[in-house]
Amino acid sequence: MTTLRVWAPAAESMAVEISAAQRPMAAAAGGWWELAAPDVEPGADYAFVVDGAEPALPDPRSRWQPHGVHGPSRVVDPGAFPWTDQRWWGVPLRGGVVYELHVGTFTSEGTFDAALERLDHLVELGISHVELLPVNAFPGRRGWGYDGVDLYAVHDPYGGPAGLARFVDGCHARGLGVLLDVVYNHLGPDGNYLARFGPYFTDTHHTPWGPAVNLDADASDEVRRFVIDNALMWLRDYHCDGLRLDAVHELRDDRATPILEELVVEVAALSGQLRRPLTLIAESDRNDPRLVRSREAGGCGLDAQWTDDIHHALHATLTGERQGYYADFGPLPVLAKALERAFVHDGCWSGFRGRAHGRPVDVELTPGDRFLGYLQDHDQVGNRAQGDRSGALMSEGLLKVGAALVLTSAFTPMLWMGEEWGAATPWLFFTDYEPELGAKVRQGRRAEFTAHGWGAQEVPDPQAAATFERSRLDWGELEKEPHGALLDWHRRLIELRRQHAELTDGRLDRVGTAYDESARWFVVRRGSVLVVANLGPDRQTVPVEGSPVAVLAASTSGFVYRSGAVELDGESVVIVSLA
Repeated sequence: MTTLRVWAPAAESMAVEISAAQRPMAAAAGGWWELAAPDVEPGADYAFVVDGAEPALPDPRSRWQPHGVHGPSRVVDPGAFPWTDQRWWGVPLRGGVVYELHVGTFTSEGTFDAALERLDHLVELGISHVELLPVNAFPGRRGWGYDGVDLYAVHDPYGGPAGLARFVDGCHARGLGVLLDVVYNHLGPDGNYLARFGPYFTDTHHTPWGPAVNLDADASDEVRRFVIDNALMWLRDYHCDGLRLDAVHELRDDRATPILEELVVEVAALSGQLRRPLTLIAESDRNDPRLVRSREAGGCGLDAQWTDDIHHALHATLTGERQGYYADFGPLPVLAKALERAFVHDGCWSGFRGRAHGRPVDVELTPGDRFLGYLQDHDQVGNRAQGDRSGALMSEGLLKVGAALVLTSAFTPMLWMGEEWGAATPWLFFTDYEPELGAKVRQGRRAEFTAHGWGAQEVPDPQAAATFERSRLDWGELEKEPHGALLDWHRRLIELRRQHAELTDGRLDRVGTAYDESARWFVVRRGSVLVVANLGPDRQTVPVEGSPVAVLAASTSGFVYRSGAVELDGESVVIVSLA
């Protein structure tokens, strides 16, 4: 029997619209309304009518919106899928390699099932976890997913609930964990009906997207429950192995026990019940290591966090870009600090912000694998005016250097889809809003970049279908060079990471660096492994401490290693073991 429930504490009446007929709901405790509907089975469409007002609205906890975010919801049986992963015991993040992908542009079809067909590529690459950009329902057919409005529903154009279940089941069959990007700090404007049901938002706090989600004002208990239940749903009902929590610094919450800590406790309890590890990863710009410090040590207890300082340091060093927030990065001592301590801004001055920023990482208390390190991600590519990837900004040699520094680091490495073969396709900002909102987004996007010197026609129209199509990966590139060589390089680096315990050792106090700013060489020491990089254009000899005895990997054939030195070509890297 199906029981339909909805929280609408201020409503005077509630009804369910099914097959064009309205059925009244009964008030229950705590502002909830209920209707037992024995004749309503999975597959039936329904919508809620608040105080008799039309049109009927989607269920705030809808599992499926097959007619889009403005249409009725569809009843889903969360236990109906025939899972085959009963022997899946999970995979820990520690020692792993994460692969971030967007379902809509990962393949030409843009569906879960099409992505499923490409999983063997990820297995052969050496990936441990697939991280999906948001897959909950958002307006239109195409978008990044960060403007979602139905947090419980799986985006229908991707394949809906069954499609996501097939994808996760297929990942587990191949030994891949699945991390899902979720957004709890705001909802998109198009199709956001939550405020019609209750106080889901508050003017007490504000975010860049408007009023904050109500996590600490009046009636916030049920809103917090809405968020936490959503997180548990992805982990329990869809068998996901973890969540990436978008921009947690915008979760405005003044309670004594923040919602992040509450979520950590509940996810830990679910992990115990399911008997498999469940991972929570934060995105935060605060540079506060307390997020990933254990609760026993006075921290929040999250498992890991994205670390943009690592990206910025690598990007600025390898590309020479210094605009915007890259102004604080670029010199080799800054890169060294990023690789040794995770945060460059750890209480020191940030010129971009015009103030001190961050808090130091205690390298003896907090291991490096609690920080995700990356050369690219969806934000750092897609938020550029023309969505240009690193391959458009640096040479093949420097791409290989960047890959080596990420994949031999003490951090948990993450790759952005296509990065492993140096994909030449851009990844642009694209939307599919209704015309009025779409026009505003188009104007805002162009104004943002024309203010920094771009011509209006140089900024792709986010509403154009062609912008989306250009962002799809071209898998045919794998048959061409230099893409094949870059793919082989990434495979070798990931295999090297698995073969040598020093490279998965997260202890930051065991990471050492040496460099020469004027000569443009950089060395990282990981136990008995040295990563020797020549960032300059010309061949040169790089001094090293110790006697290299074997070359583990090299991006160039032009190198000589001997006691106390490694001679190598410009814009190349050699990884050696020491006696």
